[in-house]
Amino acid sequence: MSSTDPISDLLTRIRNAIRTRHASVEVPISRLKVEVLKILKQQGFIDSYKVSREKEGTHGTVTILLKYDSQGRPVITSLERISRPGCRVYLQKKDIQPVLNGFGINIISTSQGLMTGKQAVEKGVGGEVLCNIY
Repeated sequence: MSSTDPISDLLTRIRNAIRTRHASVEVPISRLKVEVLKILKQQGFIDSYKVSREKEGTHGTVTILLKYDSQGRPVITSLERISRPGCRVYLQKKDIQPVLNGFGINIISTSQGLMTGKQAVEKGVGGEVLCNIY
């Protein structure tokens, strides 16, 4: 079944897996989701992800290995969708604020690709704010 908002679907699946203490979660593949997962891995919010396809040219899945600390608490405490299909949120570089005083990240879709808010400010670009994660 196709989703009208794939990023929201990804965040909801991760949120539900964390609430039930799953070690991993599978989501349908898309390039945008893989880019978001690449940022989450670079920032240390997930352990890893693995892209799998049954045959070349067919739809596949992405398996996400979630990350927990030594006491078993999830590293991700909140996943918040900001820009939605019905209400897009765009920010200029000067308006991008740190999430939770730098303890979290915001993922921004810019003309130079997906990046964190901090990277967008450093490169001097603004864009659509997809989500906040902390």
